[in-house]
Amino acid sequence: MGLRTRQADPEYDERGIVNTPALSVVIRTKDEAASIGQLLDILARQTIATSLETIIVDSGSSDDTVAIARRHGVDLIEIPASSFTFGGALNTGCEAASGPLIVALSAHGFPRDERWAERMVSAFDDERVACASGDDRGPDGSPLREQMLQDTAHAGRFPFWGYSNAAGGFRADLWRERPWRTDMPGTEDKEWAWHWLERGWLTRIDPALSVDHDHSHDALRATYLRSFREWIGFGMYLDLPAFSVGAAFRRWWSERDGHETATRARLSPWRAARLGGEWAGRRRTSREASHT
Repeated sequence: MGLRTRQADPEYDERGIVNTPALSVVIRTKDEAASIGQLLDILARQTIATSLETIIVDSGSSDDTVAIARRHGVDLIEIPASSFTFGGALNTGCEAASGPLIVALSAHGFPRDERWAERMVSAFDDERVACASGDDRGPDGSPLREQMLQDTAHAGRFPFWGYSNAAGGFRADLWRERPWRTDMPGTEDKEWAWHWLERGWLTRIDPALSVDHDHSHDALRATYLRSFREWIGFGMYLDLPAFSVGAAFRRWWSERDGHETATRARLSPWRAARLGGEWAGRRRTSREASHT
């Protein structure tokens, strides 16, 4: 049984357990023993902790991830590693969810305080919002001080910024109408949000919904591959302009990408890995498009 708490006007069974949670949290895991216990402890301390439903979808962990999850008493679904896709694993968790709102949460994405889940639920008080997630920076890289409601016009100007399944909530009924794509190697979150933005819904991006989630100093190969996959994913639903070696070099030389100085940006091997992954992913996408 997942972590559940009481919500406003809840329905209880004869044992006093909430029948319908306010929020279902779906966590995809593989070899996350170093972080999953900490994350589950944080969820258990949320202000709405007894009306949360927590579901873990594990794809073949070889460490203690599964054992830790079982000790915490959360709902656990195990799938073969060979069947994993980002969208497919999330769909599996959503199929088991019973809340009207669902959150996709990274196994190493840590809410910063005990009111995070409460704020996530409140983000959907606006009936126009299809999905909501946190970000500390706006689309131009500057600090994000307050929430933004992204519509299709804004997404068209900043197509690579917006909703994220690292810690993102969405309406369960919209997911049932249109599940996550299972054929994408990454960016299934951006593509799903794009689908609903084109149909008049809004995405809420709010620094108050941010979690501590950092891939900036992963191994360089992992950084490259993540970028490579994501840009292939972008190319599956966006018309990406050409990205030549020269254009990649000019970006590397002129942009800071959040670094304090241009020199630090140029010397960052992780930034170079991300740019290399972007170039390779976009090249793969354009080559495949030319053969269709």
